[in-house]
Amino acid sequence: MARRCDITGKGSMFGNNVSHAKNKTRRRFNVNLRTVRVALEDGTTRKIKIAASTLRTMRKGS
Repeated sequence: MARRCDITGKGSMFGNNVSHAKNKTRRRFNVNLRTVRVALEDGTTRKIKIAASTLRTMRKGS
Protein backbone atom coordinates (compact mmCIF):
# COMPACT_ATOMS: atom_id res chain seq x y z
CA MET A 1 0.00 0.00 0.00
CA ALA A 2 1.37 3.36 -1.02
CA ARG A 3 1.97 6.03 1.62
CA ARG A 4 -0.18 8.72 0.08
CA CYS A 5 -2.52 11.41 1.38
CA ASP A 6 -6.16 10.66 0.45
CA ILE A 7 -7.02 14.35 0.00
CA THR A 8 -4.00 16.04 -1.61
CA GLY A 9 -2.28 12.99 -3.09
CA LYS A 10 1.05 13.86 -1.46
CA GLY A 11 3.44 10.93 -1.48
CA SER A 12 6.99 10.08 -0.54
CA MET A 13 9.91 11.90 -2.16
CA PHE A 14 13.35 10.54 -2.98
CA GLY A 15 16.78 12.02 -2.39
CA ASN A 16 20.28 11.21 -1.25
CA ASN A 17 22.04 10.59 2.03
CA VAL A 18 25.29 12.52 1.68
CA SER A 19 28.19 11.63 3.95
CA HIS A 20 31.04 13.91 4.94
CA ALA A 21 33.10 12.24 2.18
CA LYS A 22 30.32 13.16 -0.30
CA ASN A 23 29.27 9.52 -0.82
CA LYS A 24 25.66 9.48 -2.02
CA THR A 25 23.15 6.72 -1.31
CA ARG A 26 19.45 6.86 -2.12
CA ARG A 27 16.87 7.50 0.60
CA ARG A 28 13.14 8.22 0.96
CA PHE A 29 11.36 11.12 2.60
CA ASN A 30 8.01 9.66 3.72
CA VAL A 31 4.96 11.85 4.09
CA ASN A 32 3.76 12.36 7.69
CA LEU A 33 0.40 10.56 7.57
CA ARG A 34 -2.28 10.63 10.26
CA THR A 35 -5.39 8.45 10.36
CA VAL A 36 -8.49 10.60 10.87
CA ARG A 37 -12.17 9.70 11.17
CA VAL A 38 -14.40 11.70 8.85
CA ALA A 39 -18.20 11.86 9.05
CA LEU A 40 -19.86 11.39 5.66
CA GLU A 41 -23.15 12.94 4.49
CA ASP A 42 -25.13 9.73 5.11
CA GLY A 43 -24.12 9.73 8.79
CA THR A 44 -21.46 7.01 8.61
CA THR A 45 -17.83 7.54 9.56
CA ARG A 46 -14.79 6.46 7.60
CA LYS A 47 -11.08 6.39 8.40
CA ILE A 48 -8.86 8.17 5.88
CA LYS A 49 -5.15 8.90 5.86
CA ILE A 50 -4.30 12.61 5.72
CA ALA A 51 -0.88 14.29 5.68
CA ALA A 52 -0.22 16.27 8.87
CA SER A 53 0.35 19.43 6.82
CA THR A 54 -3.06 18.99 5.14
CA LEU A 55 -4.74 18.43 8.51
CA ARG A 56 -3.14 21.61 9.84
CA THR A 57 -4.32 23.60 6.80
CA MET A 58 -7.87 22.26 7.20
CA ARG A 59 -7.97 23.21 10.89
CA LYS A 60 -6.66 26.73 10.14
CA GLY A 61 -9.55 27.28 7.72
CA SER A 62 -12.27 26.41 10.20
